[in-house]
Amino acid sequence: MRLSCAKRWKLLSSNKFAVQEYVNKDANKWKRFKGIRMTKKYFGTDGIRGKVGTGLMTPEKVLKLGWAVGRVLASHENSNGSGNNKVVIGKDTRISGYMFESALEAGLSAAGVDIELLGPMPTPGIAYLTRTLRASAGIVISASHNPYYDNGLKFFSPQGEKLDDEIEHEIEAMYEAEMDIVESSNLGKARRVVDAEGRYIEACKATIPLSVRFNGLKVVLDCSNGATYDIAPKVFTELGAEVIATGDKPDGLNINFECGSTDPEHLITRVKVEGADLGIAFDGDGDRVLMVDNHGEVVDGDELLYIIARARLSDGEKIGGVVGTLMSNLGMEIAIKELGVGFERSNVGDRYVLETLNKNGWTIGGESSGHIICLDRTTTGDGIVSALQVLAYLSKEKMTLHEAKSGMSKFPQIMINVPLRGSADPMQSTTVLQSVAQAESKLNGRGRVLLRPSGTEPLIRVMVEGEDELLVSQLANEIAMQVEQAAQAA
Repeated sequence: MRLSCAKRWKLLSSNKFAVQEYVNKDANKWKRFKGIRMTKKYFGTDGIRGKVGTGLMTPEKVLKLGWAVGRVLASHENSNGSGNNKVVIGKDTRISGYMFESALEAGLSAAGVDIELLGPMPTPGIAYLTRTLRASAGIVISASHNPYYDNGLKFFSPQGEKLDDEIEHEIEAMYEAEMDIVESSNLGKARRVVDAEGRYIEACKATIPLSVRFNGLKVVLDCSNGATYDIAPKVFTELGAEVIATGDKPDGLNINFECGSTDPEHLITRVKVEGADLGIAFDGDGDRVLMVDNHGEVVDGDELLYIIARARLSDGEKIGGVVGTLMSNLGMEIAIKELGVGFERSNVGDRYVLETLNKNGWTIGGESSGHIICLDRTTTGDGIVSALQVLAYLSKEKMTLHEAKSGMSKFPQIMINVPLRGSADPMQSTTVLQSVAQAESKLNGRGRVLLRPSGTEPLIRVMVEGEDELLVSQLANEIAMQVEQAAQAA
């Protein structure tokens, strides 16, 4: 009797040694599982993340994970005959990065894979160097916008893109197999890439026309005491801007602390005090960006995405459409469509934005948080590159950031995070569903209601938007109260 792919996987996964033998024997067999959405045990929507010292975020488990990644990658490289067993590793500035860098290095070496160490580097820079250094994969040690006591691992393919689901399943299976070590003569070697920063700086600058200069532009950069702390000021200074840097003195503990894109209040104040033309805030690993205009108003990812779309059309480029998410403001959707291009929403998460872009053959998409993807310039969300696209447009059109965003009117949007304290699922509550239906009726087709479980925390996010801010706030609070009551039920 011939077993289906799904049944064969179930049978194999019950025996960790069989999984290891299966992966080692013929990596191409895993292609049979393509299209099967199996639940991942360790990987989330953006790699692996957690509090340092818990879960997978311990030295011994990260070492084992490095070994598993190395074994899986080696099996793929050997099967296609390239023999390019090399992984690049970069990190942000949190103190635990030193510990996990060493653990990954040891695990990859034990699997016979060479390592190239990039040091502190924005996540998109690691994606770029993974591709240009012709590595088998790139690994980022970062917990993005989280506090210093969290950390995580993100992975990139040889093309500088997110790993396929199939590869992540292979890594999880290999992680649960018994660890072995290659012969001493085959152990991986490690070297530090001394010109990594310069390579990425030039790559960022190359995403805008050579003729563009930011001379006369006064910019405050908030680097979040994270991975952009040294690179971002150099990029904008070399392009002619007068740069005032803040959040550029990381100590391992202050990443994302009262600074950066998750807390722009300091940037707002600094822009006003300095009389700057605008401010730019990155998150801890540099893949997100928010801005502040000369009026002290925050310009979020939705507005930046709108400006970039305008910029492409102004240059005569065909963009087809723009991808937002379920959380994107309704005002952006309306404004994008008024530009005469398509608009589609994906699930929340840059992975899903990218999937929708590829499906439609479009190049621009992003999230309200400032995670913007410009596939016509790079392969992943990049805070510095996204900011450069906006500033290049302002320079060309000789307009302020405040003027550039004026074509888009945001709808009032309220989001309330409701902690999950009980075992019940509020999303299945009849009372909650009735509350949502009543709210949608009151919005009368001129707004949206969205309930969404957080992918990283035990929360239900309640979002309501519409034209009437008072009504929106009232409805959001009513639904949140129902969700809270339902969540506490045992």
